[in-house]
Order: sequence, then structure tokens, then C-alpha cells
Amino acid sequence: MAKIFAARGIRITILTTPVNATIIRPSIDDSAQLHIIPFPSVEFGLPSGCENRSLMFGHDQVSNFFKALSSLRQSFDYVLGELCPDCVVTDMFLPWTYCVAAARGILRLVFHGSSNFAMCATAAFERCPLKVDKAECFVFPGLPHRIEMLRTQIMDFNKFAGTPSKIIFETFSEVMEVESKNYGALMNSFYVLEPEYADHYRKGVGRAWNIGPVSLYNKEVTNKSSRGGEYPASVNECLKWLDKRPTGSIVYICFGSGSLFSVEQLREIALGLEESRLPFVWVVRNECDDWIPKGYRERIKEVGMMIRGWAPQLVILNHDAVGGFVTHCGWNSCLEGISAGLPMVTWPLYADQFYNEKFLVDILKVGIMVGSKVNTFNIEMRPIVEAEVIKSAVRTLMGDGMEANERRRRAKELGEMAKRAVDKGGSSYDEIENLINELTDRKKRV
Repeated sequence: MAKIFAARGIRITILTTPVNATIIRPSIDDSAQLHIIPFPSVEFGLPSGCENRSLMFGHDQVSNFFKALSSLRQSFDYVLGELCPDCVVTDMFLPWTYCVAAARGILRLVFHGSSNFAMCATAAFERCPLKVDKAECFVFPGLPHRIEMLRTQIMDFNKFAGTPSKIIFETFSEVMEVESKNYGALMNSFYVLEPEYADHYRKGVGRAWNIGPVSLYNKEVTNKSSRGGEYPASVNECLKWLDKRPTGSIVYICFGSGSLFSVEQLREIALGLEESRLPFVWVVRNECDDWIPKGYRERIKEVGMMIRGWAPQLVILNHDAVGGFVTHCGWNSCLEGISAGLPMVTWPLYADQFYNEKFLVDILKVGIMVGSKVNTFNIEMRPIVEAEVIKSAVRTLMGDGMEANERRRRAKELGEMAKRAVDKGGSSYDEIENLINELTDRKKRV
């Protein structure tokens, strides 16, 4: 996002912390300056260097992480005084940044890491009288489409009130409180992907500019591969392996940087992929190996590849050999799959991911549900998705027939729409221009 605005002549400073700076630095070139402030991990009971969600390996650390974030208020205020920016862009879960910026007369744009659809669904849920009832499922009121979900699939922040994790409830309450006070929101989406919900958000929640998919502004392979982590030697091996495979033949499986599974669930995934008899690349974040079935590596060595830890997802998704994507439905991954023109198996785990699944499956019609039904960060509380179900889902994803071909056609069409959105004259290109012009005109009037 910083690179997008820098390309239009805007002077950008990214305020971040030491560990995050090492992740960001390789991908920003000279488009932005980094301003680094310390993150009080140890002071708040976190492991040293635990500065983002992907470095947390237990739900019990989430509350401490939120407390550490809130403690950055003074550092943020000091930096604003030093830099005197015209505008700040901060994440929705840093609502206190609105108050700090407003006290200095600085505009705040909030960044939502979710889709317009998910934000509208969240707002609708807050208005839904059934949210405190025992109803098994319900329909969201007032949305452009009829959206029905199980109650177990909703992340209800109200349940954290009065618990040791009450800071999560308090943070979300503050997020909702300042929503209408912000200058507006930046959305990593594009208008033609979800026009009804872009309009619905603007009408019911607040002003917004859809400027994505921001990942498409990385044109070179080096830029795509340096986003979010180091480039391990195993990745080169993976790309060479993909080069030898037929077009559209590979299933790519990745559940994001913040998702872990139980030993039993990992074993079911492993067996399901093996039994599907489809070639695959699977990114596994769990560090231990006690879940790997006996003889598994030897049995799959000709058809499957596992990458441990981090993988350059943009590079893999856009490889010609990849024909389908099994995803946790984090919005970044959804958009990257859409931009690559791929149909998806949807396996949401927590937060807004179940909303994103509904969007992919029911509205865009490029997804197949694996059957995940419980929204929770606790890996032991998730019902096990069995190997047979996983096998069936990936076979359906990669199979032939009218429905499968229509999913692929629709996914490819959406990929082309995404690329047009960020090109000159596209909707995202124009919305960035409109925002810059508005901020520039406002500065001249002040």
C-alpha cells in the first residue's frame, strides 16, 4: 500500500517495530522510509521478539499482545509530533490511533484487512437481535443478498466481556465507536468484485476507497517472493518441481501465517491429500513432526511436496502448474487466489474467515466448502475434518464436469477483472487518484 501511494509522488513513512521491519524492508525498495519503535514484548509477558500475530503460538498470548499494542500510544504520539504527517493510515485494531491523531489535528484513515462484505456482515450481526439467542442459525438483516450462517461460525466479540480476554472486547468496542469518526477507510478490495457491498458499506458505515488487490502492484518475481518472509532454499526446489508439472494440475494448500492445527487434524489432511491421488504443494506451519503418518514422505515423494514454515504464496499461486487453492479464507489469501484466477476449497478457522467463505462460495461462486463450522482460535475445539471429506473436496475442485469448469471460468474472469482494476483507468487506480486529489485539495484549503 505504501508503494502504491509513493508511486503517485506521496512521501511515505512506515511506522513499525524491529522484527516487523526486517520482514518489510526487503519489499519496499526506496518507496518509503521506515521509522522503528520498540515493541514491549517481554514487559507484557510475550516471548522476546513476538511482534505480530504469526509469531504467537497460543491463544493465551493474544490478550497480552493487545495490551502491548495499546502501550504504543505514547510512542505513536511522539512520532506524529516529529513527522507532522498530513494523514495517517492505521489498522482497525489500533483504534486509539484515531484519538492520538485527532488531538494533533491529523486525519486518520483506517485500514480494514477484510472485505466490504465481511465488514457489512459484521455491522449487520451487531444489529441482529438473534445474536444473544440460542438460535442454531440465522439470516443477516439488511444485506443485499440472503446470507444465512450457523451461530458457531460467527466471531462474537461480546463473549470476551467479563473474561480474562476482556481487552479484546474493549478493543472491538472502541473500533466500532471510532468507525464513523475516521476520515474514511482503505479497503484491500476492488469495486467490481463486490459492488453491492462497497456501496452498502459507504451508505451504512462510512466513506471508503477500494484500492486493491494491493498484491498486484508487485510485478517482478523478486518483489513477489520477498513479501512477508525469507526465501528458503526449499522454495527454489518447489518452483523447479512445479516447472515439470502440467498446467493447472497442482493443488496448493496453505492456511496462512497464523494458523495451526491439532496433530489429529494434520494427520487427516495428510491422508486426505494422499488418497486424492492429486499432485499437491502443502505449506505446513506446525513445527513438530509427530503427526506425519509412517512412511508418508516416501509414499508422496513423486506427487506431493511439503514446505515447512513460510512460502512465497504469490509466486506459487501464479505458477502455471497450480490449478486450485485450499485456503483458510484469510482475506489476503482470498484476494491472492482471486487475482491468480483460481477456484478454491474454503476451510475457515476464525475471525472474519467464515464471512469470506460465504462470499467466495455463495456470491462469487468460485469456492467449495470443506465443512468447517466452528469459529475459534483454539485448535482443540475445532471438529476434525476427516480425510475422506478432504479427498472429496480437492477432487471436486480439480475435477471435470459442468460445475467444475464453470468455477474455473468464473475464477479466471475474476482474475482478469482484478488486474484491470489496478491498471491505469481501472477502478482501484482511479480511487487512489481520487483520494490523493481530495487530500491535496483539503490541505490547500486549510
